[in-house]
Amino acid sequence: MDEKEKALAVGHIPSGLFVVSVKNGDQKDGYLASWVQQVSFKPLLVSLAISPTRAGYESIIGGKTFTINVVGDHDTQYMRHFWSGYDESPFGEIDHEVSSNDGIIIKGAKSTIECKFVSKSQPGDHEIVIAEVIGSYVNNQEAAPKVHIRKSGLDY
Repeated sequence: MDEKEKALAVGHIPSGLFVVSVKNGDQKDGYLASWVQQVSFKPLLVSLAISPTRAGYESIIGGKTFTINVVGDHDTQYMRHFWSGYDESPFGEIDHEVSSNDGIIIKGAKSTIECKFVSKSQPGDHEIVIAEVIGSYVNNQEAAPKVHIRKSGLDY
């Protein structure tokens, strides 16, 4: 079986859509993510796949507080700033606040999970980051999380 054919069903694995964001001094960065999952109850841990080329990568693995903003069906407009990357941080245009832990909370998100880096592994072209949840914020209880289905496991 060729790679393209093998990857078709992999694309059918549902995921959410998220904006992972981090603040380092005055710099605010973020990227659009779809590979995020809870991996432990005690301690409360999540995993995310990240390319080392993504905005904010160095700050995340360097131990800065970062957030996973859960995109809801109710508001997806802010996602467009993160589809293809950016030259200048889009947080000047996105309604957000910074928590007491320095986490970026996007107000249009369904919810926000505040995290600290624990460990990483590189099994392929993305690194798997394990992070401890240090806080959470629900911005819109009624909104449904945005579900993402890909056409193939070979592309986002």
